[in-house]
Amino acid sequence: MQEFLPAPVTLEAGLRWLDLLGILAFAMSGALLAVRKRFDLFGVVVLGCVTAVGGGAVRDTMTGQTPPLFLRDETYLWTALLGSFLAFAFGERLARAERALSVFDSVGLGLFAASGALGAIKFGLGPLGVIFVAMISGVGGGIIRDLLANEVPEVMYRRENLYATAAAAGGLAVLLLRPGLTPFQTQLAGALVVILLRWVSRQGWVKLPVRRLPDGSG
Repeated sequence: MQEFLPAPVTLEAGLRWLDLLGILAFAMSGALLAVRKRFDLFGVVVLGCVTAVGGGAVRDTMTGQTPPLFLRDETYLWTALLGSFLAFAFGERLARAERALSVFDSVGLGLFAASGALGAIKFGLGPLGVIFVAMISGVGGGIIRDLLANEVPEVMYRRENLYATAAAAGGLAVLLLRPGLTPFQTQLAGALVVILLRWVSRQGWVKLPVRRLPDGSG
């Protein structure tokens, strides 16, 4: 039976490819926002790359893994550059494929959140620290993107489309499942939790509550 199972190395390589697809999607989302705001080529590339590697850079800094992964393995940075240039060259066509990009975006969010949680556990952080690092790993790049583009960070108000909450839940899943699974299995399970929550929220089945104040109140 064992000979029919994929080798761990093959699975890890496949996970890395999914990670790179997430980087590509993050870069495209940032670069597309820059294109919509009529940034020049340099601005498009900067916003795309920051979106793609920003969260991972914050994660690595917080967990003591310096220099950040994208500087130790430039494949990530080259992928971010590729996504940025693709968005600049084919922005109109890529905008039509927004649903496909959102799938890769969810995969990247899940993988980054889970890997951030694993790094935080290895660094010896407590439960809240693990969940916080997982969330920042997933959404950090998007927050930096929105601030640079003079936008309110999307994670703060899109209650019908769980994003930061899904990343935090993935971190919690990693924390709970880590004792009984290998690191690879834990990362995959955490990523799946994020992807599932994103899908459920997109169906409109889960929304975060919003507190509304009466008009004219302070």
